[in-house]
Amino acid sequence: MHDTLHLLQTIAFPALTRSHLDTLQVNLGYRCNQTCLHCHVNAGPNRTEMMDEATLALIPQVLAARGITTLDLTGGAPELHTGFRALVQAARGQGARVIDRCNLTILLEPGQEDLAGFLADNRVEVVASLPCYQAGNVDRQRGDGVFEKSIAALQRLNALGYGVKGSGLLLSLVYNPQGPSLPPNQQMLQADYQRELQQHHGVVFNHLLALTNMPIQRFGSTLVSKGTFDSYMALLRDSFRPENLAGVMCRSLVSVDWQGWLYDCDFNQQLNLPLGIHGVRRHLRDLLTHTLDDQAIRVAGHCFGCTAGQGSSCGGALDH
Repeated sequence: MHDTLHLLQTIAFPALTRSHLDTLQVNLGYRCNQTCLHCHVNAGPNRTEMMDEATLALIPQVLAARGITTLDLTGGAPELHTGFRALVQAARGQGARVIDRCNLTILLEPGQEDLAGFLADNRVEVVASLPCYQAGNVDRQRGDGVFEKSIAALQRLNALGYGVKGSGLLLSLVYNPQGPSLPPNQQMLQADYQRELQQHHGVVFNHLLALTNMPIQRFGSTLVSKGTFDSYMALLRDSFRPENLAGVMCRSLVSVDWQGWLYDCDFNQQLNLPLGIHGVRRHLRDLLTHTLDDQAIRVAGHCFGCTAGQGSSCGGALDH
């Protein structure tokens, strides 16, 4: 696989500093039941990296110590971690909002038959990957049969109240472009998704999050292999909008890897660009006693992916 970090570090990006930390985004491990082309984590069934119990135990403590209101769980498939459910219950017991970044097909895996019910019982917000509302496009990007399984999983979530108005159970879908292009207008695409999924599959959801593909890991390597890395970076840079800088996720979120090390965002985590203060690498345990407010953010060329066009963050477009 082609590494793109050395290419990205030659591209200048405006300086950024942190504001107040309100979201702890934790990668519980890289094991996943899928292997997707656009996956910036390079997750898959053969990955073995998973967070240990000692690091996992720090998470509720840090939420309390720093007054963090949102716990955002990701992976791989975060649900495959044996401590996932206990962590969710602990965070919800403290009053934190919990987000599960779910690939949908995990809900149909052996041993996970009660997972959807668990998420509903604990009022967990589900952010689910579905890169298109057409079967062919999804299966090309994520594997044969993934679309059909994803629809079945969405129908299971709907039956529990997810995505249904008035239920309070929030269900968001995530769109990624099929190739080296910017996502279309999020609001217009959301209307298309809602119409097509309800008409053809009876599926409803609350929000669509349109995310830009980052030029790192599998997707970045594919760009290099096809000779389109430079043209894609030119597209991102030419589409830069400085007004998006105020809303980028790294200003109020910190990313935690499976070993507990801190990063300004999930993308920096995958590029191995750790968060550091005065050259000292920071760990999750440091948040028990230290704040990150007003600290400088590590930036490079991939940051144009979050600030191009309508903008892109873990919460979708910045320009709603």
